[in-house]
Amino acid sequence: MFRKLHLQMTIFCALITSLILTGFSCICLSISEQGAEQNSYIVFQNNISSMLSHLESQTTISHQWLLQMKASSNLDIFLYDNGQPLHFNTMEHASALDNVLEQAIQTARESHGLNLNADSSQTILTQHTEFSMKGSNGKDYYISAALLPRSGGVLSAVFLHCLDAEHAAFFRQRMLFFSIDLAAILLLSVFSWFFTGRIIRPLRESRKRQMQFIASASHELRSPLTVILSSLSAMKIAKKEEAEAFSHVIQSEGERMSRLIGDMLTLAGADNGSWSIQPAPVELDTLLLQSYEKFETVAAQKGMQLRIELPDTALPPYVCDGERIAQVLSILLDNAMSYTPQGGHILLSLSKEGNRWMLRVQDNGPGIPQEARAQIFERFYRAEKSRKDKEHFGLGLCIAQEIVRLHRGRLYLDDTPGGGATFVVSLPANLTPGTYSQCIR
Repeated sequence: MFRKLHLQMTIFCALITSLILTGFSCICLSISEQGAEQNSYIVFQNNISSMLSHLESQTTISHQWLLQMKASSNLDIFLYDNGQPLHFNTMEHASALDNVLEQAIQTARESHGLNLNADSSQTILTQHTEFSMKGSNGKDYYISAALLPRSGGVLSAVFLHCLDAEHAAFFRQRMLFFSIDLAAILLLSVFSWFFTGRIIRPLRESRKRQMQFIASASHELRSPLTVILSSLSAMKIAKKEEAEAFSHVIQSEGERMSRLIGDMLTLAGADNGSWSIQPAPVELDTLLLQSYEKFETVAAQKGMQLRIELPDTALPPYVCDGERIAQVLSILLDNAMSYTPQGGHILLSLSKEGNRWMLRVQDNGPGIPQEARAQIFERFYRAEKSRKDKEHFGLGLCIAQEIVRLHRGRLYLDDTPGGGATFVVSLPANLTPGTYSQCIR
């Protein structure tokens, strides 16, 4: 499913970005070509103006000058003296341009009103016109037609500038843009593959966690359910005294299932964002004392020593959900008692470091191996020692972490000096009821 989604998202992202890139490239190419065409036409007009000025000022026309202008301006020049072509025309031009020349003369006369065959009496001032034209040979041209009055009559001139060089430059530019766009599209496709992969990764991991959660929950629920069903079957054939024992087993396993389902619903509420907190001013030292008193007897029954350390000075009220923070402390204290051997020590402490309150539950048990620390907050994760303990499902630390997150705090594991594990709850000291509206998801 995710592979198909990954491929579809990659194609979609690559297609959209490619279309945008291609569109902008076409716009830039069009603007560039329009600018180049305008510059080319302006250069053509300037060359024509320069040549006409020279022809007006000269009584004789130099063959060498015509050759120079033809080469430098990329022009085909046709001159007529009183309608008769000059010798330069037949020497320098191929007959292939004859049709184009006739077409240019006709276009100048019919479309621009300039008759190159006019007699000298009709020509007083220099007349010329410039235009573009597609020749009969399929090529594009800039054309200039001019009539220049002279003392002995009239000089007619036609200048042809073939646009093959400009079109070749445009083609090279288009190929360059195409190559760049193609390379960019390939790079965008590769980028889209990795980018969409990173987007999908949290979804994939979330899906994986959900499947693991369902599998683990099914396993945890199957055990008490199997015991209940087996006990019910045994009760049918058991004696009254034995039936009462089976009844206690059923009740115990039913309560265990109830606790597990409650924890699962709590985490489900955290996942879908429906889990909220009720902030109110709370005395943190009183909160820790209540948790200490709650677990003091339990610790004594297990042969452990539970101690508490609080600041010597009076503490100002702290805005938090007192019941939720007490739940975190209960989870951490219960977890510590599960791992600490008989005769061990557990310390519950409160201190302020900078602008944060630090709540610590410290034990001198075996500690948590380095390789297992990345997993202790995962759902249904338990060390081998506690897997035999039916009171723990591996959900407590997950719930505690979610509660601390709702308070914009952080729950993390530290080492106890001399051996053991220390769970630290770090809470910001400057939260107010107003800021909690931004904390609740």
